Amino acid sequence: MSVEQVQIATGAITQNVLVRGPEDGTPVLLVHGNCSSAGFWLPLLRHLPDSLRVVAPDLRGYGLTDVAAVDATRGLRDFADDVAALLDAPELWPAGVRPVVVGHSIGGGVAMRLAIDHPDRVAALVLEAPVSPYGYGGTRDVDGNPTTPDFAGTGGGSVNPEFVRRLASGDRGEDDQTSPRNVLRATYVADPASLGADEEALLDTMLSTAVGTGNYPGDGSQSPNWPGSGPGTRGVLNAISPRWFRVAEDLVAIDGKPPVLWVHGDADVIVSDTSLFDLAYLGKLGAVPGWPGDDECPPQPMVAQTRAVLDRYAAAGGSYTEVVYDGCGHSPHIERPAEFAAALLKLIAAAF
Repeated sequence: MSVEQVQIATGAITQNVLVRGPEDGTPVLLVHGNCSSAGFWLPLLRHLPDSLRVVAPDLRGYGLTDVAAVDATRGLRDFADDVAALLDAPELWPAGVRPVVVGHSIGGGVAMRLAIDHPDRVAALVLEAPVSPYGYGGTRDVDGNPTTPDFAGTGGGSVNPEFVRRLASGDRGEDDQTSPRNVLRATYVADPASLGADEEALLDTMLSTAVGTGNYPGDGSQSPNWPGSGPGTRGVLNAISPRWFRVAEDLVAIDGKPPVLWVHGDADVIVSDTSLFDLAYLGKLGAVPGWPGDDECPPQPMVAQTRAVLDRYAAAGGSYTEVVYDGCGHSPHIERPAEFAAALLKLIAAAF
C-alpha cells in the first residue's frame, strides 16, 4: 500500500492530503472525525483495492493542515468548504469528479453539509457513526427540538478540561482516564485490542489536534439553565452544537439524493442514545450534579434522530442502508475493517 502525502493550497489555507491509487481510479473521499486526522483511515486502506483513487484530507486544525479558526456560527461549513475546494484540485483527480464521500463522526456531519451544498458532486454518501443531523447534545426528541432555548450543555464548555489540557500537552501516558491514550482505548473503540499495532499511530492523529478557542474545543458561554454553560461562536465543539448545526431539513431536501450507507456499532459510547459525552445522560447517571430530570433535560436520542431523518430522506425519494455491528464501538472501520470495506465496495459498485 503506497500512500502519498500532498499539500494543496485552497483559498486561505494549505491542506495536507493523503492520496492512494491511480488518478483515473474510482474516486473515494474520506473525511475524518474530531480529535484525529487523515491517518485515522490507514487501517481501512489495507482492506481497499489499489484500483480506488482514495483522497483523505486533514481538516483545518488537524494533522498537517494549516491551523485556521473555525467559525462555529456556520456549523460545519468551514470544514465542508475546505473539502469542497479539493474536488476541483487537478493534483488529486480529473475535473468534475464525483466521489463516494465517507465521513466518520464529525466528518459525517461535514459529509452531510458537503452533499447538501454540492449534491451534483457526491456519487454516494457513507455516514460512519455520524453526528446527528440535529447536532450534538441539547435536543430532546427525534424531531430535534431543543431542550432549552439557548442549547445549554452543548459546545466548547461541555468537554472535560483535563482531557483538553492533556491533549494540548501531547500526553502519551495512561496514568489517568482523561489521557488521550485512555480516551482512545475506552471510547473510540469498544475493544481496545482492536487498535493492535496501530495504537501509536492513531494516538498521533489525536495529538495532532490544534487546541484553542478557535479550534478544539472552542469558546463557551454562561447559561441560566443546567448545567450552567452554553455554546460559543468559535471552535469545533460549538460548530456541532444544535445552535449552529441543524441540517435535517436540508438533507431531506437534497436534489438527486445520493444513496446513503449508514454504518455504526451498537456499543458506541460517543454517538449513542445513551452517550457518555452527552451531559444530559451523564447527569442522569449522577456524574454531573444538579441534573433536573428527564422531563426538563432528557438525553439526546442521537441514533434515533439519524434513523428518523434518513427514513424521511428515503420517503422523499432517496435510499439508505443501515449496517449495525454487534459489540462494535465508535470506529467500525478500525474494529471491523474487512466488513466495513466490503460494505463500502458494495456501495461503490452500485454508485458507479
